[in-house]
Amino acid sequence: MGIAKAWRFSVISANLALLQNQNSHNNNTNTNTNTNTNTNAKTNSESNNKHVVCSRPTQTTTTTPFQRKPISWSWVCGLMLFGLGLISLFTGHVASDLEWYSQRLVKRSFYSRLDGSRREPIDIWKSKYSKYFYSCSERGRHFAPAVRERSSNGYLLIATSGGLNQQRTGITDAVVVARILNATLVVPELDHHSYWKDDSDFINIFDVDWFISTLAKDVTIVRRVPDKVMRSMEKPPYTMRVPRKSAPEYYLDQVLPILLRRRVVQLTKFDYRLANDLDEELQKLRCRVNYHALRFTKPIQELGQRLVFRMQQMAKRFIAIHLRFEPDMLAFSGCYYGGGEKERYELGEIRKRWATLPDLSPDGERKRGKCPLTPHEVGLMLRALGFANDTYLYVASGEIYGGEETLQPLRELFPNFYTKETLANEELKPFLPFSSRLAAIDYIVCDESDVFVTNNNGNMAKILAGRRRYIGHKRTIRPNAKKLSALFMARHQMDWETFARKVKSCQKGFMGDPDEMRPGRGEFLETPYSCICEKPFNDDETSYNGDHQSEQVAMESVAKIKFT
Repeated sequence: MGIAKAWRFSVISANLALLQNQNSHNNNTNTNTNTNTNTNAKTNSESNNKHVVCSRPTQTTTTTPFQRKPISWSWVCGLMLFGLGLISLFTGHVASDLEWYSQRLVKRSFYSRLDGSRREPIDIWKSKYSKYFYSCSERGRHFAPAVRERSSNGYLLIATSGGLNQQRTGITDAVVVARILNATLVVPELDHHSYWKDDSDFINIFDVDWFISTLAKDVTIVRRVPDKVMRSMEKPPYTMRVPRKSAPEYYLDQVLPILLRRRVVQLTKFDYRLANDLDEELQKLRCRVNYHALRFTKPIQELGQRLVFRMQQMAKRFIAIHLRFEPDMLAFSGCYYGGGEKERYELGEIRKRWATLPDLSPDGERKRGKCPLTPHEVGLMLRALGFANDTYLYVASGEIYGGEETLQPLRELFPNFYTKETLANEELKPFLPFSSRLAAIDYIVCDESDVFVTNNNGNMAKILAGRRRYIGHKRTIRPNAKKLSALFMARHQMDWETFARKVKSCQKGFMGDPDEMRPGRGEFLETPYSCICEKPFNDDETSYNGDHQSEQVAMESVAKIKFT
């Protein structure tokens, strides 16, 4: 019962008791009067009063000086009700106080600067609590070693789909599927027929030897199916496409029997074909593939690191932005950016390449937060969050729709504006014909940046967000497009201070802090919760402030809640 209701209940109870006492007194007076005039009426009244609950018994008219006045039963009932009201009032206070203190103890002390009610400004460059977490993707003691090639159930061929990062998700899941099937995995084939028309093979982008050796204890991987096996086959490899996000049981029920019968099976269009939620050991295998085994080739790695070094030479800290404002992205999103009939026609023609895309309402998609922010809006968001005009920006993107005219407002907000083209020049020429290799260079610089800003929820954004969590919760900002879109439309109706305050409010929970990660929340490649552990809490930690003890209690409480 709430405090206000309990108080009202106790007052009403007392008033009822007084009213009952007054009525009982009046009735008693009338009864005494009638007793003097009619003895039979008195007898009947006394017999009736024996059956009345909480009423005052009839009294005789003659009393002695030493006779104690009888107790009023109406008073007793009233006091009981009043007591119940006081008890309700007291327990209401206690319950509310306990709830308040428990929230202060468990949540507020540790995440006080991260939750929605915090008053202290965010550290825009680094999360204070990232130091309490570390990566933990090692295989468990009971995770059996890989099945040798001769003892496996057959050979698994994988044909990936999409751009570089979409194919990366397919490669990661391919290793896990091979483990589920006890199959020998053949080095996956990359997609040569997607929108980007890149002829690069696996060996041109990833270090194949490193890939095979790093995963040797988990899955047996070969470069190709042995010629002896191919010659012994009566039919070519069986080709099939599995449904998206299929559970391990599907592979065991539908794919394994074919694999045992045909010895070689090829899975096509292999992207997001494995369920998001898996056994913890399989999730950790995903992390070992994605964050350790998939290493870029030496030429790509060296150029990417040179660009990182040049950015760090110019500035102590820098931001990397994945604008993702290319024509294909805008056409796929179905959004409109004010370019008139020219924009509608150009993006409409590109959109025809995906025959299955439904007709979308541009205004509806923007309200739902599905439209990428313009470069100008990204710049406004960063300035509102507190990044100064002299902050160094590395912009990772392909062809920006609208070209330099679209980028100019962002350049004006952040003059220290760099891309791989401005940093590399001649060094970049060997990579220019290959979009996937260019994307790999951007991936390296974004991964090494102090702050990474995404502009959509695409494959590169998800993979890098997950990796940056894995290596220490490095600051990753994801625009809350659903709330920001309405705010940008109304920004001319408010001053800058009000706009900045509202942007900071919108971005709470979208800054890449540890408390944003929850098991089962979002794609695993974006929130790899099975591969991130909390560090033991040491009492002699020198970096703690005066809130050390309360933070310790909060850490332990949060851990108990999370892992119980």
